[in-house]
Amino acid sequence: MSGHQLRYLLEQPGTLILPGVYDCLGAKLAEKVGFETVFTSGFGISASTLGLPDYGLLTATEVLRSVGPMAQAISIPLIADLDTGYGNPLNVIRTVTEALRWGISGVILEDQVWPKKCGHFRGKQVIPAEEQVEKIKAAVHAREDSGLVIVGRTDARSPLGLEEAIRRGRLYAQAGADIVFIEAPQSLEELVTIAKAFAEEEVYLFANLIEGGKTPCLSQEQLQELGFKLGVYPLSGLFAATQAMLRCFQQLKEQGAIATEPGHLSFPEFEQLIEVDRYWQLQQQFTPSRESVGDGE
Repeated sequence: MSGHQLRYLLEQPGTLILPGVYDCLGAKLAEKVGFETVFTSGFGISASTLGLPDYGLLTATEVLRSVGPMAQAISIPLIADLDTGYGNPLNVIRTVTEALRWGISGVILEDQVWPKKCGHFRGKQVIPAEEQVEKIKAAVHAREDSGLVIVGRTDARSPLGLEEAIRRGRLYAQAGADIVFIEAPQSLEELVTIAKAFAEEEVYLFANLIEGGKTPCLSQEQLQELGFKLGVYPLSGLFAATQAMLRCFQQLKEQGAIATEPGHLSFPEFEQLIEVDRYWQLQQQFTPSRESVGDGE
């Protein structure tokens, strides 16, 4: 998928709401219900693949091998959370190059000290802004004419304050970031301040909305009124899936069976979701006919 398709969506009026996905099934479900683009949740990938918190425990290889197949599984643009780019500007160039090979349409690059933490965890540290500027420039260099959308994320709000986070956001936009992502503002007033600070800038704004997190979970309409172009819900799917599985497994343990309820997903419905019929037809297309072979004379 080309970054140009994502750029086209960004140029349309209104605020985009994106669900966070952490596997191919979630990506396909998001596309099925009509989302125009999705993004990957590093928190969700760490939790689902390692069973561990988002403490920078995933390697670059593990992340790319998770997000790449997601991009391939859908026909809508995917923005990948690529943490810090996994090193210096040279590492960023390699990371972005690999992302492009997978058909990823956008990347998020943050300014945390590695190993990073979830943006809503305590104890975060950030690298000097000047270092992150060079990493953003390296990503711009690596994308060439692909149209890849670069999201410049700063986690400076917690350790250094909102004013410094806004300053960094401007620097990252000047370095070539298409979208500014100031992580974890702590009130509606701070979201308003961010929106006003960038009102005259030619850059899109990104709001990260986690149920129970530091930032108020605003609606699409509220975000649009403020001036945010993207509102992302990174953990809603993960929380919902976890709760559903917990209830299912509790019932199975307590009752020794699963009671099928109205609306319960059936095997044929799941087959349709993962396109079993399509692959059956492909198998038939490339299966040689089997004719009985008689005895030679």
